[in-house]
Amino acid sequence: MRHRFFLAALLAGICIAAPASAALPNGTKAPEFTLQATLGGNVFTFNLADALKKGPVVLYFYPAAFTKGCTIEAHDFADAIDQYKALNATVIGVSHDQLDTLQKFSVSECRSKFAVAADTDQAVEKAYDSILAVKPQYANRTSYVIAQDGTIVYSYTALDPSEHVANTLAALKTLETKQ
Repeated sequence: MRHRFFLAALLAGICIAAPASAALPNGTKAPEFTLQATLGGNVFTFNLADALKKGPVVLYFYPAAFTKGCTIEAHDFADAIDQYKALNATVIGVSHDQLDTLQKFSVSECRSKFAVAADTDQAVEKAYDSILAVKPQYANRTSYVIAQDGTIVYSYTALDPSEHVANTLAALKTLETKQ
């Protein structure tokens, strides 16, 4: 029993102490991908290259729909969607969840404001080096800002969802001033 408590405490410490940077560095060309996604419960095909034609993309990975942190993060992105639109940015969330689960999540937690995509084989999560080390069946909570030319200009990894929206908005504003 004591051993299990120690192991749980150790795993919690590893999660809390996770580095606050994503594995793909700024300046890297964003890996291209196409996934089945849903917005407001409606299924469509999301293609990064097509989205970048309209403006920058905020790509965020999250561990699992309907968990506490992921729900908080989805609400935060939904609440800020008008700010993203003002910066001509597309927001897309990605997890390993099945599409039917994401259809419900996109309506209830994303409030039909932005799309979420199903990466059931974790190919995109792996390409973006966004796998949670202590539980590799889940994505690590990582946010990227990808400029229209396909270059990653900002990346942030933290299991705490509280700074992802503020940080990606700040990165988009910096990108806008540089252009």
